[in-house]
Amino acid sequence: MNSDQLEGKWKQIKGEFKQKYGKVTDNDTVFAEGKFDEMLGKLQESTGKTKEQLKDEIDRW
Repeated sequence: MNSDQLEGKWKQIKGEFKQKYGKVTDNDTVFAEGKFDEMLGKLQESTGKTKEQLKDEIDRW
């Protein structure tokens, strides 16, 4: 597992926490950020790409 994959795992955990916090506080913005963080984390873990590489690919769509 490289450092980008490890960072991806951390982003998944952070995203899940943000989602739970967003539900508790009824804050849709934080919940959405959590979903995005979790998605980036899963992509980072599975592809081994950096966050910047993935954001560039997403922006190109």
